Amino acid sequence: MTVSLQIALQLRSQKQIPRLNLVLVRRFVLAEARVAIDPEMRNTWNASLIIEVMPATEETRARLAEIPNLTVSAGAPLSRYTRFGIGGPADLYAETGDVEAFIAALAAARSSGIPTMVIGGGTNLVVSDGGFRGIVLRYRGNRLLAANGRVIADAGAVFQDLVDFAIERGLQGLETLAGIPGSVGAAVYGNAGAYGHSLSERVVDVRFHDGREIRVFTNEECQFHYRESIFKRHKDWIVFSVELQLEPADAGRLRETAAGILQVRNEKFPVTLKCAGSIFKNLLLEDLPLAVAAEVPASAVREGKVPAAWFLEQVGAKGCRRGDIHVASHHANLIYNAGAGTASDLCALIEDLKARVRTRFGMDLEEEVQYVG
Repeated sequence: MTVSLQIALQLRSQKQIPRLNLVLVRRFVLAEARVAIDPEMRNTWNASLIIEVMPATEETRARLAEIPNLTVSAGAPLSRYTRFGIGGPADLYAETGDVEAFIAALAAARSSGIPTMVIGGGTNLVVSDGGFRGIVLRYRGNRLLAANGRVIADAGAVFQDLVDFAIERGLQGLETLAGIPGSVGAAVYGNAGAYGHSLSERVVDVRFHDGREIRVFTNEECQFHYRESIFKRHKDWIVFSVELQLEPADAGRLRETAAGILQVRNEKFPVTLKCAGSIFKNLLLEDLPLAVAAEVPASAVREGKVPAAWFLEQVGAKGCRRGDIHVASHHANLIYNAGAGTASDLCALIEDLKARVRTRFGMDLEEEVQYVG
């Protein structure tokens, strides 16, 4: 380790400077190599290092604060933005409902060299107790527009608001997705679905930012699959809006269908419960090892899928707990925060359940949740 970098790290350990900017660190190492051949320059370089290791977070915060229509805060507890209600703070948190402001904020954050991530509604996020050492950005645009059977929804809109919006206008196609938590953007990202239907069935196109420019992908280009999309494989792509094709139908009938689904869903996943809904993805019967598929009773298969809850029930998951993190006694694939739960306990319980299923069935369950920090 170079002398200059040692000085910087020592200052960091003494909390005299914040987390080091990795871009600056690389510059320090290169410059250190250049001055190594001239010892007389070393004192000057070491002194300038201390001056140059500026609080990168504060610099970036100042840059973000200059962007119109952007709200910026430091040390924001991410527990406020997750349905689990757990997670430590982000160094910086910024949000906006304006596309241009968001793109400007994203550019400023990425050019700073500070780790940056984008979140949606936070439904499927598990944020570490230590939080996120970097910048968290959130797009909150929530417009909903309808004309001639087409609906355009901003990514920051609440997904249930979109479902209600379509139903009230007598537009069929989203009513079976009633009660799915989270934002529209997250629903596109994970191809949300329920009761044998997925959002992808209705998607015409998706408008997103690829890190350089705004682009539009057709349904086919989005590469939708069961709980998957191309956006999951390109986590630096940011969804801004989606256009849907729906059909005219009787609003009363649609409302009745949605109400019945909401009642069932709310019994399993009460809206006040600090949970992400299902923790693990359901499994396609055709993808299971033959020996495992042979054990699954026909009554457990729904639309060609085996609920992850069935496998969890076989290994005694119901009622398991770790600290204030509990597995529901009525649903093996529901984990919730009973009050003062921590991310470490949640992750430990998830790993325990996966290990049980692996030991019993020789396969891994895959989480629907995303981990941060």
